[in-house]
Formats: sequence, structure tokens, C-alpha cells
Amino acid sequence: MNLPTLSDIQAAHARIQPFIHRTPVLTSSAINEIAGCELFFKCENFQKVGAFKARGAANAVMKLSLEQRANGVATHSSGNHAAALARAASVAGIPSYIVMPSNAPEIKKKAVKGYGGEIIECEPTLQARETTLEAVVERTGATFIPPFDYLDVIEGQATCALELLEDQPDLDVVMAPVGGGGLLAGTALLVHYMNPQIQVIAGEPTGADDAFRSFHEGSIIPNTSTNTIADGLLTSLGKLPFAVIQKHVKDILLATDPQIIEAMRLVFERMKLVIEPSGAVPLAALLASKERFAGKKVGIVFSGGNVDLGKLPF
Repeated sequence: MNLPTLSDIQAAHARIQPFIHRTPVLTSSAINEIAGCELFFKCENFQKVGAFKARGAANAVMKLSLEQRANGVATHSSGNHAAALARAASVAGIPSYIVMPSNAPEIKKKAVKGYGGEIIECEPTLQARETTLEAVVERTGATFIPPFDYLDVIEGQATCALELLEDQPDLDVVMAPVGGGGLLAGTALLVHYMNPQIQVIAGEPTGADDAFRSFHEGSIIPNTSTNTIADGLLTSLGKLPFAVIQKHVKDILLATDPQIIEAMRLVFERMKLVIEPSGAVPLAALLASKERFAGKKVGIVFSGGNVDLGKLPF
């Protein structure tokens, strides 16, 4: 497996400039005091489509050949990757076909349509998603861009940590949430290249803890059932990300839903920032293990801000 190199990630960063924001790194002295360490928040809640997913989707689309572009792109996703890919395709002027389960949130469907993506609905099972996608690819000739188990996507997600370390190089720890693992794998690779002394630690909800279990078992153990408010992290860990995570991630820490809600509320109240539950997971995990981070400088990726304000958990 030819993993992206540092120069690959830097080239990806240059390639996706027209598609993304360089998001700010913000701090909060009030939260630092509560946490007992210095925190630097990389605010991907301000990213295009409201999440880091804009990076990987844009990179994958921009790396397609002219021939591939002519037929467009396809994926199956109920969340941020769907909107990110539809938007990247729209900016590139190519069609996108998005297979979405019938129970996908209306707000996500609206986003995909708004970016010009064609939605193909299916039953809310992984098997239905995959077979529907196969039929779409056969019909259209579109290139399948998976949400996380794909090197061009991981390479794009790594640009988030590249910006973080350019802005704040003297960190002891970098934390990111983990679902499918694309963001965590990209983060771990980039940190390893730029400063292997920095520890990479993931946060994961206890109600979808397959990455935690897989990490400790040394082989992928998929979720059989999930129950967490962090709906962006329900996906089981991908094979490519897992290979990187095993090698370059120091630890995966868990957070309960009450802890995630508490962390999310803290950010709303103290920083006046809208972050989604998934984005609050690393902070929740850190606050649950404060002694481990005492006095350290910790970078935390707020992965997204797509939250239904009519359904806030507090």
C-alpha cells in the first residue's frame, strides 16, 4: 500500500485551495482552566459543507482523469461525505450520484440537492446501499469515491492537520474523532511526518466503539449495533485507515453520550461555536481523562458543525 507522503499531502493542500477554507485555530482560557491543559481547536465546523469532509472529497475529484470526470462521481453516504462530494463535483462541473438511505436526515438530503447532486434513495441497510451504488455505477460509468477507505480521501483529510501544525507547531498531542477513520488516519500520517514526537490520540463514543476494540485486539471488529448521539461516527472503521491507525495512533479514548453532550454545551456556551456531537467527542474524551493531559498543549479537531438546531440535546 503506497501511503501518501508529506509532499503528496502538501500537493493535495495546494490542489484543493479553490474548494476549501483555511479554518482558524481558536482557544478558550475558560476551557483550558476546566481541562487543566492548553487546548487549540482546529475549527472545521467553519469548513465548506460544515465539515472536514470537504477536503477529502475535493482532493479525490481533482485527481480524476478527464475521462473519469466526464462520467462523474458516485458514493453512498447519509451524511457529510454526501454533501462534500456533491459540492466538489459541482465546483468541478461534473455530475454526482449520491445513494442515500431513506431515513437520512432531511437537512443532509437538502444539502446534497442544493449542491446539484442526484439522490438515489435505498433501504437503510449497508447491503442495499452497496447494491444500489453498484447499479448506479454500472448505469452511469461514474467513479465510486468512498467516504474514508480511499487513499485520495485520506490524503485530502490530512491537510487539516497540516494547517494545524503550521499554525501551532509546538503541540504535545493532537486529537481527532474516529468513525470510518479517514480523518484520524490522515491526521496520524501528517503528524508522523512533521513531528513524530507529537502523540495522536482519538476520541470515540462508547455507543460505537469498534475502533477502540479493533485497536486493542489488533484486527477489525465491526460494530454490530450502535447507540450514540454522535451520528457522524456510526460507521465501522475502514481497512486502509486501520492500517495507518495501528502504526501511528497512540491511543483511542472513549466518551459517553452525557460526556459528549456536556462537552458540546461547554463549547456552545464558552466559545459561542456551533459544533456537532461528533466534533465534541475528542474534547469529551480528554475531559474524562484529565490527568493524562495535565499541563500539555493539545490540538483538537472540531470535525464539523452540522447540527439540527431544532433537536439540540440541551
